[in-house]
Amino acid sequence: MSDAAVLSSDTRRRIDAIDRKILGVLQEDASLSVVEIGERVGLSATPCWKRIQKLEAEGIITGKVVLVDQNRIGLGLSVFVSVESSDHSDEWLKKFATAVSAMPEVMEFYRMAGDVDYMLRVVVADMPSYDIFYKKLIGAVALKNVTSRFAMEKIKSVTALPVPAAA
Repeated sequence: MSDAAVLSSDTRRRIDAIDRKILGVLQEDASLSVVEIGERVGLSATPCWKRIQKLEAEGIITGKVVLVDQNRIGLGLSVFVSVESSDHSDEWLKKFATAVSAMPEVMEFYRMAGDVDYMLRVVVADMPSYDIFYKKLIGAVALKNVTSRFAMEKIKSVTALPVPAAA
C-alpha cells in the first residue's frame, strides 16, 4: 500500500449514520439551533452539540456561511476561465496562486489534469468588469493561453456534498 493510501485511510475517520444526518441537516440549514438539529436526527441537544463540536474539531465541518444570490447583488456574469502555462516551476505556481488567490472575483481555483493547467470560476457584474479582471489576470504572471467560457444559464448549483453512506 502506498504512503498516500495509508495517510488518507489514517486521517479519514468513519462517520456513523447520526453524524451523516447531522451533516445533511447542517448543509441544508446551518442556522438551525442545536435543539432543532437534534430533533431532526433523533438526539437531545447535548449529545448533538458534542457531535457537532467533534465534527468541527476534526475538520469535517470547516465553517458556516450565508449563501448570497449573486444576481441580486449585481454579479450577473459567471465565467469559467481555463489557463495554460508554459512554466510549471514551483516558483511560478506560487506567484500565480498568490496573485489569483488575492482576486476577489475568483470564487474557485483548481490545478487540473488534462489539456488545461488551471481552471477558475469567476463572478463579475458584466463584460466590462470581466475585461478589467482579465487584464489583471494576464498581467499577474506569464501565461501561455487563457480561454473564457461565459455561462448563459445556471441550471444546477448546490453547496451540499452528497455525504457517503457507511461502507
